[in-house]
Amino acid sequence: MTRAARIERVTHETKVVVEVDLDGTGMADIATGIGMFDHLLSAFAHHSLIDLTISTDGDLEVDDHHTVEDTMLVLGSAFDEALGDRAGITRYGDATIPMDEALATVAIDYGGRPYAVIDAVFRAERIGELSTQMIDHALEAFSRTARATINISASGRNDHHVAESIFKALARATRSAIELDPRRVGIPSTKGTL
Repeated sequence: MTRAARIERVTHETKVVVEVDLDGTGMADIATGIGMFDHLLSAFAHHSLIDLTISTDGDLEVDDHHTVEDTMLVLGSAFDEALGDRAGITRYGDATIPMDEALATVAIDYGGRPYAVIDAVFRAERIGELSTQMIDHALEAFSRTARATINISASGRNDHHVAESIFKALARATRSAIELDPRRVGIPSTKGTL
């Protein structure tokens, strides 16, 4: 079974192409035009062991909103397609990741119910060219199209560390949740469907 997908989305604001291989080695080829966003997505790929190729051409002359949101919507859609009916997956995962003074905890359920609860405070308006308010919005967008419930708590004094610890914790939680459970037969739900 191949758990991979390629999704392309073109609007008047962005052109996004995402390729994922859920059973990869953590290879990343990310180009969104926003350096810090590329850094976070590369860390996500590396620590989840998911191969990830992302190319986004967005209206950065406006701001970073459409580029970040649309990238994460397409990434979530690619996850949803690659997971298929989600038969055999562990479904749940969690991780707590420290990065110097910062600490992030992520719990995730790839059970088909999109919901995001994010408790993270940033001190500045930007990290490089990435608006800190877009970090929450990015994670919410991913949750919607990946059909995943994500609960995130993060704190720290350095915004770069807080953001990076969130994406690394998301990666490790995702890695656990999407792994195939050799004892699981069928859909991981008592309802029999997700």
